[in-house]
Amino acid sequence: MPKDDLFCVGHILDMCRKALAKTAGKTRDDYDADENLRLALVHLIQTMGEAARRVSPGFQEGHAQIPWTKIIGMRHKVLHDYLSIDGDLVWDVVTVNLPQLTSDLERIVPPDGTS
Repeated sequence: MPKDDLFCVGHILDMCRKALAKTAGKTRDDYDADENLRLALVHLIQTMGEAARRVSPGFQEGHAQIPWTKIIGMRHKVLHDYLSIDGDLVWDVVTVNLPQLTSDLERIVPPDGTS
């Protein structure tokens, strides 16, 4: 895998872990009440999508279990529709989708981050 792909996928994994750490032990009510948490999660989702956009098409095809299009689409959603970000969607992405994405990415990225 090209070094750039490994870097980007590792970066997505890092952002997933940060989002999950920020929501550990939190409820949806906590999310609603904490502007910093909401801003952080939106930023992490945006960063994941930007990194996913940089992953080569060949790598994406070789790892079709990763929802590349959805990750990139969420980036577009939070970046371009920032005035109407759906809190339910952000919360669900982080608490429902990211655990599986994290597991899938951990099977791709070597523990030491090298190829």
